[in-house]
Amino acid sequence: MTSLYQPGVCNIGPAEIRSRRRFGFIGVVIAVAYLIVAVLLGWPSPWRLFVFLPVALGANGFLQAGLHFCVNFGMRGLFNFGELGPTESVMEKEFRAKDQRKAVLIVVLSIVIAAAFAGLSLLIPQP
Repeated sequence: MTSLYQPGVCNIGPAEIRSRRRFGFIGVVIAVAYLIVAVLLGWPSPWRLFVFLPVALGANGFLQAGLHFCVNFGMRGLFNFGELGPTESVMEKEFRAKDQRKAVLIVVLSIVIAAAFAGLSLLIPQP
């Protein structure tokens, strides 16, 4: 299975991808529930900015699933194409560097997406 690993491109297989997708859905559900509660209870608009956290979780999960790349594994020089749990190490220094760059990119994209949604949440009118 180690032949599936591609530095800076793909470091997880189907089981790990499903796990990341699950976290994406959890983040979205929490974000939607939070906004519904905030709007219906009439919380002041700045409180809506806290939707940033679950949106970041959701975006991170979906990005990792879609890109077949785990941020944690990328930063630690690991990969897994089997069942959840056991990992293998990336030994080549240049491969680890590519993985770390990809991991940082995913985190930055998650933050940008979450910030955009948090900003847009301020535009939701109060009932």
